[in-house]
Amino acid sequence: MAIPDLADAEEFRCDVLVIGGGTAGTMAALTAAERGASVLLLEKAHVRHSGALAMGMDGVNNAVVPGAATPEDYVAEITRANDGVVNQATVRQTATRGFAMVKRLEGYGVKFEKDEHGEYAVRQVHRSGKYVLPMPEGKDVKKVLYRVLRRREMRERIRIENRVMPVRVLTAGGRTVGAAGFHTRTGRFVTVRAGAVILATGAAGRLGLPASGYLYGTYENPTNAGDGHAMAYHAGAELSGIECFQVNPLIKDYNGPACAYVANPFGGYQVNRHGERFVDSDYWSGAMMTEFARELASERGPVYLKLSHLPEESVSALETILHTTERPTRGTFHAGRGHDYRTHDVEMHISEIGLCGGHSASGVWVDEHARTTVPGLYAAGDLACVPHNYMIGAFVYGELAGADAAARPAVYEGPLPPEQLREAHELVYRPLRSPQGPPQPQVEYKLRRFVNDYVAPPKSGARLSLAVEAFERMRSEIDGLGARTPHELMRCAEVSFIRDCAEMAARSSLARTESRWGLYHERTDHPARDDDGWLHHLNLRKGAGGSMEFLTRPVAPYVVPVEGFTPGGGEVRLIGEVLPEQVATAGRREVPPVDPGAARVAAVRPAAAGPGSPRILELLELAEREPGLADLAPYLVDADPAVRRAAVDVLTETVPPGTGPALAAALADEDGAVREAAGAGLRELVEVLPPDAELAAPLVAALELANPGARADAAGVLRVLRLGGGELFTAALADADPRVRIEAVRALVPLGAVRALEAAAGDGSREVRVALAKGLAATPGALPLLTRLTADPDPLVRGAALESLAEAGCPPPLARAAAAALADPAWQVRRGAATALGAAEPAAAVPALLPAARDPHPDVRRAAVQSLARHTADADVRTVLEGASSDPDADVRAYARRALAH
Repeated sequence: MAIPDLADAEEFRCDVLVIGGGTAGTMAALTAAERGASVLLLEKAHVRHSGALAMGMDGVNNAVVPGAATPEDYVAEITRANDGVVNQATVRQTATRGFAMVKRLEGYGVKFEKDEHGEYAVRQVHRSGKYVLPMPEGKDVKKVLYRVLRRREMRERIRIENRVMPVRVLTAGGRTVGAAGFHTRTGRFVTVRAGAVILATGAAGRLGLPASGYLYGTYENPTNAGDGHAMAYHAGAELSGIECFQVNPLIKDYNGPACAYVANPFGGYQVNRHGERFVDSDYWSGAMMTEFARELASERGPVYLKLSHLPEESVSALETILHTTERPTRGTFHAGRGHDYRTHDVEMHISEIGLCGGHSASGVWVDEHARTTVPGLYAAGDLACVPHNYMIGAFVYGELAGADAAARPAVYEGPLPPEQLREAHELVYRPLRSPQGPPQPQVEYKLRRFVNDYVAPPKSGARLSLAVEAFERMRSEIDGLGARTPHELMRCAEVSFIRDCAEMAARSSLARTESRWGLYHERTDHPARDDDGWLHHLNLRKGAGGSMEFLTRPVAPYVVPVEGFTPGGGEVRLIGEVLPEQVATAGRREVPPVDPGAARVAAVRPAAAGPGSPRILELLELAEREPGLADLAPYLVDADPAVRRAAVDVLTETVPPGTGPALAAALADEDGAVREAAGAGLRELVEVLPPDAELAAPLVAALELANPGARADAAGVLRVLRLGGGELFTAALADADPRVRIEAVRALVPLGAVRALEAAAGDGSREVRVALAKGLAATPGALPLLTRLTADPDPLVRGAALESLAEAGCPPPLARAAAAALADPAWQVRRGAATALGAAEPAAAVPALLPAARDPHPDVRRAAVQSLARHTADADVRTVLEGASSDPDADVRAYARRALAH
């Protein structure tokens, strides 16, 4: 197909846009329409049979029916199952509103099992709660909901567009304004203007790779590829608990659940191969999965769901439910193996990992009204982070989202953000430019195999770090995917969503340095649970620079006290980007990974974010009118730090006259986020700011501020704009922060201030001394100081100083020192010595370099070969170079052959 022009997009308009036509999405659409909103429901398949609910539902796992359980019991149960990390206000919504939802569904025609007296036949699965309400005709739930959607009064307000796949939520002016996607049958580009957007795209079920290797043989609905998780992330919303994976027991070699929730009330239970019950945990949680995994891996495995002891009445009833409602193919599966519940128990195994709020605790961060952290954006169902919410919770949060979204402003009338539209268009149609590129199944298989290899529990920092690196590499592979049809475009877009979710899972797991939730987050390198340090939510979001950044949110005070957990409260704490560990080399590192004199950068607490201050909305409108500094001045001194931060951003974006001094003055702001934004603005604009006294004055004043980051930013701008003299930067060499001292070194080097720089040669920070060694390479009169650095106790400093000798010249005394350094245990020093000898006299250089060309480290051999290339007239040198031309390292071979050719 041809790539459609962005200008030819088909545009829809609505008050409330619902993305996803499954459990939560249908309820959200119905509720918003009942509240008077015009609703557009987008579904990439067909609403009639989309979502996990369409596969059949045997019962409600978490029905709080009066007389059988209380909301307080349920909230406490979920808190214990989630190891205390839970926003009880969100769970309580399901507990208190779930029974009314059962009644609502009954009104639609959904049937729940009742006893002879007409009471709900609630059954007990767990030892401490009675919450399971069977649905004897659960296979028809989606048909019932679709029928309600198609009622005349609903059709007047709900427009359904099937086969339309959104790929990005659009934002403008600090709020959600619509979405962009395409038609999966025609390929046409689609845009939507909306007053609010509700994401209801289900779990990220296609994350890990099933043991069968079959891409779509997942425990969760395989069409749910993490679309909503990725869209929420790119829209700027926070996601939470992504390190808390969903891992489930399932039937061995079959993608269906073992259905303990169905079988246990009939008398079924889990046993090992000796027929012994082994499950101690009371709730089907990560702790239970740990027991399950240990039993499975022990000599007592395999593990079974035992049904063969049950009477015929129970077996017949189970067959009816499991082979019709839950999975219609299940009876065929067992029959193909000659198995019968009367004679064979069901072998169980462990599913691949996924992200699912409904079964664990991962998803888009929402409050008790389904609101995300982006105004106008909602999340509901398995996508939302409401722990162990299951089907009834998806309905409840769909209802909450629909009601709240309907009360927001109507359809957005402003211009849709052009850059976001271009990004969405490129994401969708890029594969058409390279139809011969790798097909989606191959790249997706590789991606999800990495998930299994490096991310699936038990986890370790080393494997998770390798995962991050692998997922970063795979960006380019996904960019190179090939496609020819709209259907293939859909699958390629899904792979990009899977990659986003995989990176979130790996980085989140790397960030939480403890073990919690049993098998869901088991760290072999941090095996203990740490309530003192980690009894809080770990959230992630897309940072201003595009990288994934993390923050922690305190667990809110419980509405239902739970013994063993005491939330400590506190403030939101910004962690920043979580970087992988260094795992590229085996064994002990030759150089300490952390500079012992480096700055300890304190976390910056973000400015309070509210759905917003009208002052911020005023600022965003002002930004469109090319404001002057006088227009922005009141916002720069506003009492609200969020407003001041926004004003700094607008100032950096619009750059009116006087921007430089205003940003420099903001370095003194009392709020860390404002200071950080001001520093970032100065660094971004440094090339265009007038280097005048008006800017110099506040920058020089900033060097006296208590905040080290502000001082470093000021020193850097002063250096680049040459606004400070030798006296100023000499004084800065005594600053407590090494970042300031590095800027001072870099400023003094071009001034030739060797005497002033002598103090830096003894600096406590390795990075300051490295900066000095590199800077002295072309500084006249610096050879004595450089010589001193070649004997520095740190190998990185010695290596940098020796490399600088190649530019500064390498006289005989230093040549002898460089030759001796070729025996240093650190390869960085040996590489620097080999480089330095390239500038030495042949008599001193060649004898030392010949053996260096056979050094164990390839970088040392390469430096030696490059230095020997100046002496090819020497027969011994040519012999060594000829040998190096077949070196195992490609660079060494290339440089050797190049030298011989010349």
